[in-house]
Amino acid sequence: MDSLETELERARALDESELADAIETIGFECTRCGACCKAESACGERGEGADETDRVAGGAGENENDGSGETDAEPHTATVFPDEIRQLQAAGEYDFRDVARPMPYGLADGPDGPEGETFEWALQTDDCGDCTFYAEDDDGTGACTVHGDRPLICRTYPFSVALGGTSQPMGEAVDEEGMVRAHECEGLGRDISRADAEELAAALKERAVRELEEAIGVRDNYRPVDPSAGQVVVHDSEGAKRPDGSAYE
Repeated sequence: MDSLETELERARALDESELADAIETIGFECTRCGACCKAESACGERGEGADETDRVAGGAGENENDGSGETDAEPHTATVFPDEIRQLQAAGEYDFRDVARPMPYGLADGPDGPEGETFEWALQTDDCGDCTFYAEDDDGTGACTVHGDRPLICRTYPFSVALGGTSQPMGEAVDEEGMVRAHECEGLGRDISRADAEELAAALKERAVRELEEAIGVRDNYRPVDPSAGQVVVHDSEGAKRPDGSAYE
């Protein structure tokens, strides 16, 4: 892979019109099925022992998977940037832990719960492992309760761009066109207006740039820490932090 700085230059040079062309060719319309906002297993379908191993890494609930794969329920994990967390906090007067939790990947299941270091924040989840901001109507139609302030990863799903250092949501691509990759979603292949494709393309470019800027910030601001047993440290672009978002001293 090229350096993060080289990939960032490529991201900044992405042609939004070409991205929109690719999105139009693939096609997409959100069906509000909620699959991208929910845990892989329906609530109540978790395996034996899930309550013991699914502990929040410093979060508000008691359902988190520690990333080790020891349960058969995979909680929703959507990356959120530090400033997006603050934006969501301000939009709803939420506490930090109401909005975000340490990304479980990289954490170990210690005797007192998750412990270790990770390098991203994820949107907080509820007791079922679904995004805490996801809601359903009586007929099962999904909705985002912070739709106007939702993070870039949510604004751009199910798409990503083929650049090193950027994320691939929900696994490998199932379709691609030019620099645009499409990931598993029942809304793929549906007609999309040019205006909507252009809006998605602009957000997709912004996300690619932001992901690479965040990765560079994490690398440049990383300082080794020695968390004690039972502690979780998140290294983001602003430095080492505790699960409540406060600086790790």
